[in-house]
Amino acid sequence: MTGRIRDTARAAAPAAPRPAVGRRPGRPSPPSLPARVSAAARRIDEATPPERDRAVDALRAWAILGVVLGHWLVTALVVPAGARPELHTASPLQYLPGLTPFSWAFQTLAVFFLVSGYVTTRGRLSAQARGVGHGPWLRRRLARLFRPVAAVLALWTVVAVALLLGGAEPGTVRTLVKLALSPLWFLLVLAALTAATPLLTRLHPVWPLAVVLHVDLLRFGFGAPGLLGWINLPAGWLVPFTLGAAWARGELCGRRTGWALLAGGAVATAGLVVLAGYPASMVGVPGAAVSNLNPPTLAAVTFGLAQCGLALLLREPLRRAMRRPLVWAAVALANLSAMTVFLWHQTALMATTATGLLAGRLPGLHTLPDHPGWVVARLAWLPVFALALMVCWAAFHGWERTTGRRGARAVHPGADDAPHPRVVG
Repeated sequence: MTGRIRDTARAAAPAAPRPAVGRRPGRPSPPSLPARVSAAARRIDEATPPERDRAVDALRAWAILGVVLGHWLVTALVVPAGARPELHTASPLQYLPGLTPFSWAFQTLAVFFLVSGYVTTRGRLSAQARGVGHGPWLRRRLARLFRPVAAVLALWTVVAVALLLGGAEPGTVRTLVKLALSPLWFLLVLAALTAATPLLTRLHPVWPLAVVLHVDLLRFGFGAPGLLGWINLPAGWLVPFTLGAAWARGELCGRRTGWALLAGGAVATAGLVVLAGYPASMVGVPGAAVSNLNPPTLAAVTFGLAQCGLALLLREPLRRAMRRPLVWAAVALANLSAMTVFLWHQTALMATTATGLLAGRLPGLHTLPDHPGWVVARLAWLPVFALALMVCWAAFHGWERTTGRRGARAVHPGADDAPHPRVVG
């Protein structure tokens, strides 16, 4: 009987695994790719300081994603047929006005400035607490902001000269360079607001909002010169920036403020579009008489207030979502590469467009965006743009993550606003 039980147990027991060919017996097999990714995500999650507000990083990732996808969807580089065609830009919003609501989803600059105001104010207050003066703090911050720009400027200087020497049409070169360097306006505005942070931390958002209101009244109501509108470039983005500063001071904790901004901003924007004739598109449309972004109009600012309200309402749901290690790791890594992605996403689009010309004029890439089929084709190109952007990231992300000190590896942009626990310097 005992022998039968022993035989049954022996038969039920799993056979010992045979060692794989070429592997020493007893050496454990390497973990699978999902297991390695999960382990890396847990390490990032465990290394993040518990006091960090992860919702801030999630909002910044949302803003970056909106800008990148928005540009990729509405920027068409049209290559006309001909021996020496001159490339020009177009937008599906010119020909398919029914797509206008999509501009509301992908125009996320107000969220970017909201987060920037929060982060910059927190960073300045933290520096003050450590006894760091405004000058050293500002120099370090601007160095982190503009260091990656040097690579973009250097590459496109070489590309522009090479294209002109190679016989490219000057109009084509001008279009490409303008598109590649278009993200820099944002950095200039952000740098100016960062430099003025000590003066802005207590500024109420109603004051820059009043400036935008009066500038638009003079432009559109009394026929003032259009150049006056450029006052709205700093004033318009100062509104969400000062909201972020108020958030950093703990003044926007309740959900009531979020609902008031969301509802008030949405109603005001709808009224300006329907009753005052402002464009419904929240991004620029080539050939339009008025752009809501270039320079910012009152409608763009009120729309931004609605977005800021939504962002404030999403803080708690985002904090809960960021407790998942995989989700948080993805957001943290996106934030560490935010500047590289922002600066190079247009270059990725243009590199794909230029490479595609080797196969001829391709739909959704070189053709006029004047029918729904173009939109479908452009959606199919998005993964290719993303792959090209990954190549740019691999080549240039070191400019974002290294300091001026040799051998130092910095995690931008510091303990007060970066999702990584280690900080150099």
